Amino acid sequence: MKRYFHLNDQKFGFGCMRLPMVGDKVDIPQFKEMVDAFIAKGFIYFDTAHGYINGQSETAIKEALTSRYPREAYTLTDKLTEPYFHKEEDIVPFFESQLEACGVTYFDFYLMHAQNARNYEHFKRCNAYNVAASLKKQGKIKHVGISFHDSAEVLDRILSEQPAIEVVQIQYNYRDYDDMAIQSKACFDVCVKHHKPVIIMEPIKGGTLINLTQEAKKLVSDAGLTPQNLALRFAASPEEVMMVLSGMSSIEQMNDNLSFMKDVKPLSEEEFNLTRRIVDILGNKSIIQCTGCRYCIDGCPRHISIPNLFALLNSKRAFNERNANTYYKNITSEGHGKASECIKCGRCENSCPQHLKIRDLLVEVAEEFEK
Repeated sequence: MKRYFHLNDQKFGFGCMRLPMVGDKVDIPQFKEMVDAFIAKGFIYFDTAHGYINGQSETAIKEALTSRYPREAYTLTDKLTEPYFHKEEDIVPFFESQLEACGVTYFDFYLMHAQNARNYEHFKRCNAYNVAASLKKQGKIKHVGISFHDSAEVLDRILSEQPAIEVVQIQYNYRDYDDMAIQSKACFDVCVKHHKPVIIMEPIKGGTLINLTQEAKKLVSDAGLTPQNLALRFAASPEEVMMVLSGMSSIEQMNDNLSFMKDVKPLSEEEFNLTRRIVDILGNKSIIQCTGCRYCIDGCPRHISIPNLFALLNSKRAFNERNANTYYKNITSEGHGKASECIKCGRCENSCPQHLKIRDLLVEVAEEFEK
């Protein structure tokens, strides 16, 4: 498996979605300082998208990075995002505007953004994958990939239908590792099956794996670690991981991360077991004590994916899952009912080993995601 393409061996990337801000504008002087510190330590990978910070991420990269460093000094990833094209003819003009905004003549990686079962069909209708392949032939893209938010089954289908995909970016962290809604490990395993290098996003779950409970923090401290160290090294540990992205919004955050991500060491077995203990602690804070046995799904006349919806509600409430609404749309598409479509027949409750009041809990799910 190709892990690094033409990259160096540092697995740590600068995700430019959460940059330092002054009011509603990117703090360019601090961003320049961060870029300089990042490159000085031997890191070269930068990730952006047009929608990040309402378009400011791309232009900030031009100011802080591409206008100040030679093109061979960094690797830059951008993305094709659904709202910015409605037909095939829209794609190339949008792509060219991204090159101009970033101040470059090519992207090292260009990703079909946030692929899921629904918008994948839009990308296919607009011939987006073939357009990207054409841009690659022209030298304006070095490598084509996807970023992904959906089930492992959907990812397997996309990679089977689009074998030219070279790299996959997925949400992966130790909290979502076995999560039924996010399916981090299952999606990772699909990437390995298809021999695709993996880029990791959300390794600290939007900061929630830093803001642990006191009990969990003590376990981490007693192991001589910090929450950042544990979460980022967990994400970087598998050999199939090409890059771990971190959205850093201050020079202090960056310096802390750089201190242990240089030549990062994989987690030991003891440290991996520590992440499992932390997940158990966090699981005790779950709103709904569903074990995911899935007995409730059998016979549901509305085909509601009850355990997945409960897992997603837990994730949003306990950990402020940023992509929860997107995952809800994914889960309730293609023949799976929404929580509000429950007809209150009670079959699910009769088969639930945990004796959950599922009908009432589905009302809570609907109130959270369908308002």
